[in-house]
This record gives sequence, structure tokens and C-alpha cells, in this order.
Amino acid sequence: MGDELRERLSRVGQTLGRRESSHGDALEAARQKAVALHGHISDGLEAYRDAVTATGAGHLADVEISEPRLDDKHVRAVEFALARGRYRAIVTVKSKGEVTLVGPFRAGKTEGPCKSFPFDAEPELAAALGEFLEEFLEEAATP
Repeated sequence: MGDELRERLSRVGQTLGRRESSHGDALEAARQKAVALHGHISDGLEAYRDAVTATGAGHLADVEISEPRLDDKHVRAVEFALARGRYRAIVTVKSKGEVTLVGPFRAGKTEGPCKSFPFDAEPELAAALGEFLEEFLEEAATP
């Protein structure tokens, strides 16, 4: 059974690998875009944490940001998530050249709303990202 299973799964791996290999460069571009967005958001969260701590509300500073990784739903996308308590927000960067902002939403609830932007729509993405993060932080800090 062991050798037969290994051979069978090797064939599946070869088939899937051939199918997906042409998407490698686009997926790498998505990963680079996700890393850049992650850096901008991390910098912004640092300023947020400093501000809430300085005003005496340090309990609001506990906002997590995950590292960029292969997306849970889309095999040709990279994602990272924001979390504070039961509130979540997800940034998905797809290899087709699109960034999707998901949420904010409560864990265990339906994800959404979603807004998508092409990679080259920097001004629109920057404006939407600011609104997205403000909404997430506001909802996550509301008792």
C-alpha cells in the first residue's frame, strides 16, 4: 500500500504542479504586495498603540496582525489578518493583481463586507485602507 500511495500522490503532485507553475511569478508579486501592505499597517498600528497607551487606554492596544501567508480560500493569493478580541479583518492580495479588504466582522460570523482594488489603484486603496482600519479599530474597541 505504501509504495502505491506514494506513486499515486506523486502523480497528483506533478499534475497540480504543472498546472500551477505558470502562476508562480504572479503569486510572488502578490506576496510582495502583501508584505508591503503588512508593513504599512504594522507602522500604523504602532502609532495607534502609542496613542491609546498615552491617553490611558492601554487595554485597547492589544491588536494582533498575522504574518502574510497563503490564503485560506484562494490558492493563488496571500492573506494576513487583524484581530482584537472577537473582531477580525482580513487583507487578501490575489495573484490576478487585486487587493481585497474583508470586514471588519466578528469571529464566527459571516465574513464581509468586501472591497476590492487593482494593484495600480494606489490612491483609492490608500483611502479605503484607512477607512477599513478605522472601522475595524472602532468596532473592536466598542464595548
